[in-house]
Amino acid sequence: MGIHRKHSKSFSLFVTAICIAGNLLAQNKKPNVLLLLVDDLKPTLGAFGDKAAISPNIDRLAEKGMTFTNAYCNQAVCVASRYNLLLGSRSTSSGLYFFGKDFRDVYPDAVTLPQYFKQAGYHVESMGKVYHIGHGNTNDEVSWSIPHHEDKVIEYLLPESTNRKLTREEALFGNTKKYIKDLPPNKELPRGAAWESPDVLDEAYADGRVAAHAINRLRELSEHQEQPFFMAVGFARPHLPFCVPKKYWDLYKPDLLPMPENENQPAGAPDCALKRKGEITQFWPVPELEEGIYDDGLKRKLIHGYYASMSYMDAQLGRVVDELERLGLANNTIIVLWGDNGWHLGDHGAWTKHTNFEQATKIPILIAAPGLTKPSSKSEQLTETVDIYPTLAELAGLDKPNVPQPIDGVSLVPVLKNNKVQLKDHIYHSFILKGYLGEAIRTAQYRMVRWTDTKDANKQVLYELYDYKNDPDEMKNHAAESPEIVADLERILNTYPKAKMKP
Repeated sequence: MGIHRKHSKSFSLFVTAICIAGNLLAQNKKPNVLLLLVDDLKPTLGAFGDKAAISPNIDRLAEKGMTFTNAYCNQAVCVASRYNLLLGSRSTSSGLYFFGKDFRDVYPDAVTLPQYFKQAGYHVESMGKVYHIGHGNTNDEVSWSIPHHEDKVIEYLLPESTNRKLTREEALFGNTKKYIKDLPPNKELPRGAAWESPDVLDEAYADGRVAAHAINRLRELSEHQEQPFFMAVGFARPHLPFCVPKKYWDLYKPDLLPMPENENQPAGAPDCALKRKGEITQFWPVPELEEGIYDDGLKRKLIHGYYASMSYMDAQLGRVVDELERLGLANNTIIVLWGDNGWHLGDHGAWTKHTNFEQATKIPILIAAPGLTKPSSKSEQLTETVDIYPTLAELAGLDKPNVPQPIDGVSLVPVLKNNKVQLKDHIYHSFILKGYLGEAIRTAQYRMVRWTDTKDANKQVLYELYDYKNDPDEMKNHAAESPEIVADLERILNTYPKAKMKP
């Protein structure tokens, strides 16, 4: 089964090379890579200081390496964020902001992160949600050595959750319009439940099955340690709907979970920055038409569902890491945990992602590189999704990527060696909302967002400024009272190429 060989021997060699000679290529040894992608995972994790979270496996993973406490996505939406990761390009560089546009239409010769490893002699494979499949987007088979192992994102077990009908989100994530030509418009399909909690085994849902598949593949790969592997394992929860086994709901007492502290939208924020409805309204019993603050019972249920879903995912991720260790591969494998975007849990009265605010853009990134990262280390380095591509390339001893698409990130290897190192003093992210492009510069203290109309260049440019030292909950847009700070941050923004709007 040579075609299935992947990633086991490389990482031990990597660790040994760093510890002894510091030159992997000179040793002709490459580490394996295990890339763990999690959908809609904000830093609601014990390792990131969340006292309510039950996340023992991710917390244990953090003990093996470095936690990046100031990590941000480049766009808070699944499809674009995954392109940011796998291409190493910001949305403002590629023009890929929305669903329905495959990146190969823009960069037909792009060399993706896994493809770069494949070209370097790695066996690369993926399972679960890696690329965003759905909403008109598909997988990129060129990226992988063997076909991608797909599973569901939207999944129900209880008949009452769907009334046995195809729901809106199931249709979107299944690209159902490709197969059912007379499918009604999505808004005419019924909504599915926002949660369910049947008493079932973990593998009744997709993340349990993806973990089982990853375990089987690791066992196969461990028998072919002459070839390094790059394995991408994508978990769907805590993405809506919050459908996970009952035992994970039972881990939490709902009355003890944190409720939103600030449901007001920031005073003085432009309308184009604000969002309350969107994806959340595609699930019942969430009010579909009204825009406002939900009742406490619904808020508590949604928060409970998010935490339960996170803990379910954590358990499945733990199974994979445990098997890596049992097979003796851990000392030779770089492990990266990455959340594609944050998630509003009622702050500003918002739910899900799709904004430029802190809760939607802040993500967890953990990197464990045996022999290099100090156990249980933390870095305050401002970090963004696009940094992962060049970081993994350098960790594996590969040449600096020279590929057709822009590589916008920087390698974090100096930080992994010394958590006091500071490579940059800001990150850059963006989002398009209500016809405006919001480009943000986030520093340790501030976030400045410049909003420009995407169709009418003559429309007034709008600004936001948030001060996280003095106003951590984004209670007020401070742009009008601090024009000098806005101007300083806009000068930084202007050092970047003009944002690409149409691929």
